[in-house]
Amino acid sequence: MYLDSEKKKEFFKKFGGSEENTGSTEAQIALFTFRIAHLTGHLKSNKKDFGTQRALIKLVGKRRSLLDYLKRKDINRYRAIIAELGLRK
Repeated sequence: MYLDSEKKKEFFKKFGGSEENTGSTEAQIALFTFRIAHLTGHLKSNKKDFGTQRALIKLVGKRRSLLDYLKRKDINRYRAIIAELGLRK
């Protein structure tokens, strides 16, 4: 599987501070970014997979709302996660 529990723990440790901090905004954004990249690669080879396309659009929306929340609450954390993940507005 592309995203096993070890990979998730790695994301939560790197972006959330610890492996148990799964609710951290930065960790969720990083996890969504990884899943978005995976689904984008899948859709490049499976152009008519509309279920995956819908899931991708929903994930992008969730990530955008988390980024907007982080921007409202703490602009420095927002800028740090944008720079670390290489995202752009």
